[in-house]
Amino acid sequence: MGAREKKVLYCGDGVRAGAASYLCGVLSHAGIPFDHVPSAEPFPAGALDRGYGAVILSDYPSRNFSSAQLEALCTAVRGGVGLLMIGGWESYVGRSAGFQRTKLAELLPVRMAESDDRRNTWRPCVVAPGPAHPHEITDGLPLDRDLPCVTGFNAIDAAPDAATVLELRMHEARPAADGVAFAPVERHPLLVVGTSGSGRIACFASDVAPHWAGGLVDWGTPRIAVAAEGATPVEIGCFYARLFEQMVRWVLGNGG
Repeated sequence: MGAREKKVLYCGDGVRAGAASYLCGVLSHAGIPFDHVPSAEPFPAGALDRGYGAVILSDYPSRNFSSAQLEALCTAVRGGVGLLMIGGWESYVGRSAGFQRTKLAELLPVRMAESDDRRNTWRPCVVAPGPAHPHEITDGLPLDRDLPCVTGFNAIDAAPDAATVLELRMHEARPAADGVAFAPVERHPLLVVGTSGSGRIACFASDVAPHWAGGLVDWGTPRIAVAAEGATPVEIGCFYARLFEQMVRWVLGNGG
């Protein structure tokens, strides 16, 4: 562990042996120390007094927090604790996440919908550079030549003072004389970053794990086998691993 490395509190994505295996594996492979709280468990009492450098919320609903804990999380972020929210059915608004009605809505660098924001798509939904690319988080990623796809996301909008590092470009596939033609039909923010006080905040609109993550999980060769204590071993693409490692390191303040 480097002198600047601090532990991360990762909340959500079910249990370690389930969907959380992906991010637990990335964090372990990167040497980033972390504690994990399963999605069904409440936010731990006193967690924000334990010196965590960042908090990750991924498919971790607002009902797991008390009002006082959400207020304390906002205060901690303004004081320098990093925050990463990753999308999913119980992130942002989602199926029942409810973050649009909490204090966190005032802190995040995005604007959330008032009702269900889940978007499942059968169309090619390509991860592409946004207006704020290049950025520390996307350093070393082949966004000029080799773009992956996802299959779902939370429909969020960037706040006026935020930076959109990555976006999703949805295409409609149409028959063509020589096969298939792809016509762009929609654009949505995928990775939005900002600050509040001394804290760095990143919002990723898709999931870290299947099914929404789609081909993103396999982005890049060579493939990497990762495993964390108590988690299921998984194989992932090297650029997928790099993207999420650099997201976490950025909110920690450690750079790419």
